[in-house]
Amino acid sequence: MIRNFVRLGLLGAVVAVVAEAVLRRRAAGRAPEPIQLLAVIDAPIEDVWSELIDIEGQPRWMHDMKSVRMEAPGAATVGSRGEATVRMFGIAVTDPVTVTVLEPPTRFGIAHEGVFSGGGTFDLTGGADGTTTIVRWEEILQPPILPHLAALITAPVFRHIFQADIGRFKAIVEVDHADRTDARGLAVQRARG
Repeated sequence: MIRNFVRLGLLGAVVAVVAEAVLRRRAAGRAPEPIQLLAVIDAPIEDVWSELIDIEGQPRWMHDMKSVRMEAPGAATVGSRGEATVRMFGIAVTDPVTVTVLEPPTRFGIAHEGVFSGGGTFDLTGGADGTTTIVRWEEILQPPILPHLAALITAPVFRHIFQADIGRFKAIVEVDHADRTDARGLAVQRARG
């Protein structure tokens, strides 16, 4: 019985290595395809930007991210480094990150430098009337072993997780924007009245 499990395990390993080789050849040296997401947020770009670059506040909307600690206090700059604790598939891992892109208020990106390499980029575009923002999120997470095969298998799971994350982000920004708008309206009424 144990011998059969060992044989089955070896067969699985051989199949995985062959599948990785085929996928790597088809990719012609390129990294696995990024996961791409889109959200339209009912808030001006400045409100979306201020929530997005609150790096230590990202666990509010990134469900699997349990905490973030930046090495240097203050506003992030290109080259700023931090460390996130992320729980993936029930396992907590440390994800060192570096800010790679910071173009207020339209573009923000980080590089993942831990067990899973890759990076994420957020591109923000203001809506035509200035009351909405289009957010495009592109994320690449490359596992340390069998990266092409693992990316193929994990992409649907990560897409689901990230879609829920961007939905929470949208909700947080929209509620915060509505609260600020209501507060401004009350202040104007009080000033007039």
